[in-house]
Amino acid sequence: MTEAAPALWQQLQATAAVVAGVRAGRSRTAELALIDSRLRAGVQALSLQVLRTLGLAQALREQLARRPPPAQADALLCTALALLASADPMYAPHTLVSQAVEAAKRTPQIAHQAAFINGCLRRFLREQPALLAQAQQAEVALWNHPAWWIERLRQDHPEAWQAVLTAGQQRAPIVLRVNERQVPRQRYLQALADAGVAASAVAGCGVLLERSQPVQHLPGYAQGWFSVQDAAAQLAAPLLLAGLEPADGQRLRLLDACAAPGGKTAHLLELAQADVLALDADAVRAERIGENLARLQLQARIEVADAAEPSRWWDGRAFDAILLDAPCTASGIVRRHPDVRWLRRAQDIQALAGQQKRLLGALWPLVRPGGRLLYCTCSVFKAEGQAQVQAFLARHNDACLMPSPGHLLPDAAAAGGHLPDNPGREHDGFFYALLQKGLG
Repeated sequence: MTEAAPALWQQLQATAAVVAGVRAGRSRTAELALIDSRLRAGVQALSLQVLRTLGLAQALREQLARRPPPAQADALLCTALALLASADPMYAPHTLVSQAVEAAKRTPQIAHQAAFINGCLRRFLREQPALLAQAQQAEVALWNHPAWWIERLRQDHPEAWQAVLTAGQQRAPIVLRVNERQVPRQRYLQALADAGVAASAVAGCGVLLERSQPVQHLPGYAQGWFSVQDAAAQLAAPLLLAGLEPADGQRLRLLDACAAPGGKTAHLLELAQADVLALDADAVRAERIGENLARLQLQARIEVADAAEPSRWWDGRAFDAILLDAPCTASGIVRRHPDVRWLRRAQDIQALAGQQKRLLGALWPLVRPGGRLLYCTCSVFKAEGQAQVQAFLARHNDACLMPSPGHLLPDAAAAGGHLPDNPGREHDGFFYALLQKGLG
């Protein structure tokens, strides 16, 4: 007997729990892992939409109820308001209202709030145009990002801040990186076409899927024919390796300093004959490096260690090149992870910039003369990109900035930066600076 699909009220109840978790400082990924597996796919889709519209939902709730209800009730109310106010509604309004009220009734801690939630939602349906017009006078509601985030973008990118915010509201495409050690890209494109999957070539070894779908079901997944990696992230390995020769004339000695989950480690191995050390401070995430490399039929030495403390893991032999994909705000990937904007605080930028400075200072002495270090972050904030590198160059007179993309903003067409051979395609926000060490 086929199991009945979960009711909408169950999905709304679970989605509200995810929203409450994000508001409490926990990632959407961690919260989704706690959801019943029968509900997870639906909650994943609903929570994406809610978090992309949460600023507007919160502004609407402030009009409907000046004093917020308890946290769980507020999360459910804002979940329903976000879905009702979405430009791409997933359910009929009255169905959504009735199921949200049912979710409240079925949640013991907030059952007494069901009538209140019902009243707020039905008032929204009656007064929707006026309430939306009033709410969207606030920038947080208009752009669905925190006020400090909007102001920081306005300061950092005065010509492109609106385009960056708009891009952050879009659905991210699925981009693959073909493992050409296993299969040429053109052959893989043909395999996709034979399987009825529409796709096109993008920069480097990239393939853009026309429609999102489970990648485990794509041709060649088990055989390691591809990895999922955004087009901007695919620039890292080619940038680091272009024209690089090993000091010993034999094999490159490379370090991926903050490697998990291993996408860039794998790309380095796909492009070069190299001995690669992959580090990560998180043991659980480090395990994923090994799993991903095994699927791709690649090998690296993997260690659990803090890259900023070389005395604990370095063998004293200099590296030809180091890839430092440093911890950052992840402000460039909010279209994939819309919870990031609500998790981060303005003060996080300074704290993360300090961590980036520490990593750069610790790793630079490990680069051989004539070698290089690629510093990158998936951030659009200049404090984690341009300003960080300028300060590094001022501290190190043996460092030279090589031609580098700098800040890649997520709306290529509007922001003026596009990937080579990939004009007009959207990509995540990223920063790249390639630093070469002098020979003297």
